[in-house]
Amino acid sequence: MDSYAAAATNRDPQRWSHGWRRMGLAAGMLAYPAATAVGVAQYTSGAVAVAGYGVVAAFSVCYVLAAIAFGSGARRSVQLSLAALTALFLAALPFAREFAFFLCAVVVSFAVLNWRQYAAVIIAVGTAGAITVPWAVRPWHSGPGWLEAVALVFTALTVYAFGEITRSNRALLETRAEVARLAQQAERDRIARDLHDLLGHSLTVITVKSGLARKLAAAGAERAVDEITEVEQLSRQVLADVRAAVSGYREVTLTGELARGRELLRAAGVTADLPPSTETVAPEHQELLGWAVREGLTNVVRHARASRCSVELSRACVEIRDDGLGGAAAPGNGLNGLRERVTAVGGTVDAGPARPRGWCLRVTLPERDHDNAGENAS
Repeated sequence: MDSYAAAATNRDPQRWSHGWRRMGLAAGMLAYPAATAVGVAQYTSGAVAVAGYGVVAAFSVCYVLAAIAFGSGARRSVQLSLAALTALFLAALPFAREFAFFLCAVVVSFAVLNWRQYAAVIIAVGTAGAITVPWAVRPWHSGPGWLEAVALVFTALTVYAFGEITRSNRALLETRAEVARLAQQAERDRIARDLHDLLGHSLTVITVKSGLARKLAAAGAERAVDEITEVEQLSRQVLADVRAAVSGYREVTLTGELARGRELLRAAGVTADLPPSTETVAPEHQELLGWAVREGLTNVVRHARASRCSVELSRACVEIRDDGLGGAAAPGNGLNGLRERVTAVGGTVDAGPARPRGWCLRVTLPERDHDNAGENAS
């Protein structure tokens, strides 16, 4: 049921604010010209009554046209219609007397919708007129128009509240649409970043190992078959990783990335100095530091032209250092993607030339207060 409602809203995001509720409120306002016609019948007769009914009918037609113009957003037409409604209300006063202030309720309500910032002033002026004019015009022999004043205030406030609800609803729909758009963009960015990290690393490994297999095959070495077999296995793994990345269920582990990195460096002829285990790293940081190791070792093989590479691990930090060309590895999509991941959890990424030579990538993540956590648990 919820999905059906959401789909219906997406098909017409303005349905609530421009649908039958607004039409119902607009049609209900026609009851006020009908009440005014009662006043015309009470105070006039003959040709004068016909003229009064004509004024009320003209008011009704003008009101319908004003409502249509308001719904279409034609502000100039709305203002002209409001001026005409005001003139017709004044013209109805001699015929309907205090009953004409039911038409004033319509005028005031319409004005409140168009000038919200002056709503209090407009309602106050209309109410004061409804109370004082019937009392001040002595030939009418009528007291203050309390009933008309109450109807005016109630109607104007109801219309004002409906207008505010409509605007809030429209803003909510626009916000929801923007959130959906941002969620879609974030998902596209995630897939793009994951595919870059996956394919960049894996295709580098495939390229290096394929080149090694070609050299071994040219020399007649039997190891060429083993290397080609590993390339085939890696290709299958890459396909599985890409599918998992698109579906959002892929998992990266620091242990797995170190194992892959060791094989990648070996195939590229780079001496690897990698930690034998990942026990020193906090469990909550294993995956993100795995991404860092993948990006760092891939860049070493791609850009550094290094002969040696080392990886150092601590509880919330990894440092990847090589003895290559240093500045050859300019920041690219991979490093930017890693920086986005790390920044999202409050960590930092430092990358730059190392001394006396080479390149250093250091990723530091925020540590939890494990001592306090232990005390709280105890």
